[in-house]
Amino acid sequence: MRRPSLLLLLLLLRHGARGKPSPEASPHGEARVHHQAPLSEATHDDAHGNFQYDHEAFLGRDVAKEFDQLSPEESQARLGRIVDRMDRAGDGDGWVSLAELRAWIAHTQQRHIRDSVSAAWHTYDTDGDGRVGWEELRNATYGYYAPGEEFHDVEDAETYKKMLARDERRFRVADQDGDLVATREELTAFLHPEEFPHMRDIVVAETLEDLDRNKDGYIQVEEYIADLYSPEAGEEEPAWVQTEREQFRDFRDLNHDGRLDGSEVGHWVLPPAQDQPLVEANHLLQESDTDKDGRLSKAEILGNWNMFVGSQATNYGEDLTRHHDEL
Repeated sequence: MRRPSLLLLLLLLRHGARGKPSPEASPHGEARVHHQAPLSEATHDDAHGNFQYDHEAFLGRDVAKEFDQLSPEESQARLGRIVDRMDRAGDGDGWVSLAELRAWIAHTQQRHIRDSVSAAWHTYDTDGDGRVGWEELRNATYGYYAPGEEFHDVEDAETYKKMLARDERRFRVADQDGDLVATREELTAFLHPEEFPHMRDIVVAETLEDLDRNKDGYIQVEEYIADLYSPEAGEEEPAWVQTEREQFRDFRDLNHDGRLDGSEVGHWVLPPAQDQPLVEANHLLQESDTDKDGRLSKAEILGNWNMFVGSQATNYGEDLTRHHDEL
């Protein structure tokens, strides 16, 4: 038997540590909201020949920096290999469709998430078979216990049992083929459920369970506030707490019945967002589709290569453009 020595660390990494919020950090209810990160922090400024936004959207920020150090010839050669990968990942018909281009951009934007899962992979895949079974993950996180002896040696065993049951439920939702063995993609969905549409209901359910103290299936305003603020004896309620009450009333409680149901919790913590990869894929297709057939050939992409990827030459040109704009 091993005590659950990894438990607190893994839970902190997975869920984030929470403390009493600072009055300067408003609105406080945003702490549970999963915002979609922008494809790039650069200005989308194609009109002035600055394609940095497109480069970072198409390649991801770190890889875009690598391309900026390549010669134009090597940059184009590597882009050609990416085009082949995009097509192979789709229908393999020799063309890059809008859907394939969107899928590639979404893939590159999640690279940091996949990298974090890869870094932790061997912690979970203890038998080295390239997959993570539920028992492997459970034992790596909570320690090994013989059946019937779970958490018999720790304080607050019931809390640990609830956490274990909650993780098993999440694992089963992430495990889309139901074999209780996770592929890398399925483990990524388990560790980062907010990134996967099929995990939306589990994110909502866990949020409800965290905040719904009276277990009536809803989040009342006082339960919402209690997640953000614990008053000291005799302390006057700060102004930011009143602001949060107004946020709850005006923006969280969509049907104005004084409480949040599952649908409203989902709208709060996983708000509707623009499909940024699709918008960028449309942009790249429209700018590169010279024969206007709604798809891209390899030649069309390479013919507009400096919009997709950078190089030493394009990086120098963008520097000149930025310098000219500053004058």
